Amino acid sequence: MSTVNLTKNQTLVLDVLTRSEGPLSAYTILDKLRDHGFRAPLQVYRALEKLLEFGLVHRLESLNSFVACAHREHTCCSHGTVAFAICESCGHVSEFHDHVIDDQLNQWTRGKGFKPSKTTIEIRGLCAACNN
Repeated sequence: MSTVNLTKNQTLVLDVLTRSEGPLSAYTILDKLRDHGFRAPLQVYRALEKLLEFGLVHRLESLNSFVACAHREHTCCSHGTVAFAICESCGHVSEFHDHVIDDQLNQWTRGKGFKPSKTTIEIRGLCAACNN
């Protein structure tokens, strides 16, 4: 992983997401950081934008929330396809990557002449703990 120099705000936002048990909305992040001088959603969104660009966090589109990347040791702004299993009962999110899926999606997009800018897969259901 290449070293990324984070601003104070980016570091604070990343720390909140890293310590979180589950995904957080930008407004929840703002609430958690008010004692650190955060006053406006724009401060959080700017930090999140850069953290997303650096590949240190991911946006869960279906939940309109953010999680810290589970594979930051491999981060260099791109993971290829990022997939998430989201438990609809407890809210637990598991991040995973599969090179076979990456390869199949890349073959399909090349065959269609489509150039993807980002691929995120979200699988919703019940985790093993909630499924018992």
